[in-house]
Amino acid sequence: MSDFGSVSLRRLQDAFPDALLGSHADVGDATVTLDPAQLVAVMRFLRDDEVTAFEMLMDLTAVDYLGKRETRFEVVYHLYSVARGHRLRVKVAVPESAPEVASLCPIWPAANWMEREVWDLYGIRFEGHPDLRRLLLYEEFEGHPLRKDYPKTGRQPLIGPRG
Repeated sequence: MSDFGSVSLRRLQDAFPDALLGSHADVGDATVTLDPAQLVAVMRFLRDDEVTAFEMLMDLTAVDYLGKRETRFEVVYHLYSVARGHRLRVKVAVPESAPEVASLCPIWPAANWMEREVWDLYGIRFEGHPDLRRLLLYEEFEGHPLRKDYPKTGRQPLIGPRG
């Protein structure tokens, strides 16, 4: 792991010994997997700590591992420190039975539209989100098209002009 990765990993382990479920630096990318129950506290620490200083949430997306892992979904966050010039990928597992994780809008307001996009395309809810509704698809759209079990030939309800 890079020097930054080693330092940040130690800081995370010291501050949240039970939150860190795994880590690696494959291809130079520092990555940590967290306990979803501690996501908000860890992310706030990563933003506010003077060494990590991740003031930017660059991206938030999801992965559907249908049939490949015990936990079907994973939400993936990409953090960047403008002040320090380093990055970190943070992952949390999300079960199919209750696809929900805490919203990070209170920490990074930019999470608002990213969380709405993940809700729209994967059906993962973000607890505490201020306005969780579809972003890219119309409200009557049925299902979540980036799920691996979404039917490729499915038809959607037609809607007329709104007036």
